[in-house]
Amino acid sequence: MFFTDPQRTPDPEAVAQTLPRGAAVVYRAFGAADALDRARRLRAIAAKRGLILLIGADARLAAAARAHGVHLPERSMHLAKRLKAAHPAWIVTAAAHGEASARRGARMGADAAVVSPAFSSRSPSAGRPMGPRRLAAVAARAGLPVYALGGINSKNARRLLDVGVAGLAAVEGLARKR
Repeated sequence: MFFTDPQRTPDPEAVAQTLPRGAAVVYRAFGAADALDRARRLRAIAAKRGLILLIGADARLAAAARAHGVHLPERSMHLAKRLKAAHPAWIVTAAAHGEASARRGARMGADAAVVSPAFSSRSPSAGRPMGPRRLAAVAARAGLPVYALGGINSKNARRLLDVGVAGLAAVEGLARKR
């Protein structure tokens, strides 16, 4: 999953062009004036490359851009069931920062939880990293597929698999169930 960030990735389209088939782009517009245009460009790239486009926290933008769904912040995960009822084909993910919020995401109807931070991250919103063992425990008890976010790179990603993070799911698997 690639989460856009206007400060760290000012050209999300260029990044999206490099992602493997089945990956997800979570476009976070943060009120940008060109949000719909950018979302539509990302949707075109997603269609061409076999990617999943989720819009962060903005169901109207997701509908207008014909995205595959939305990613909700933890504080908004209560909207998951309502959004899925209004848009049955959508994938709805929710941010979670621990086991309790991941389990709440499952009860609220989210398709998956994005749990963070897995490792130390430069993100200004990142809290104390969970590490692979705690993340594995969260994934095992979450009640829905879990994606790890935060500080993951080619050197430490293997550590998640080494502790048996069986709850980590492929975005492509979510898309196939639609």
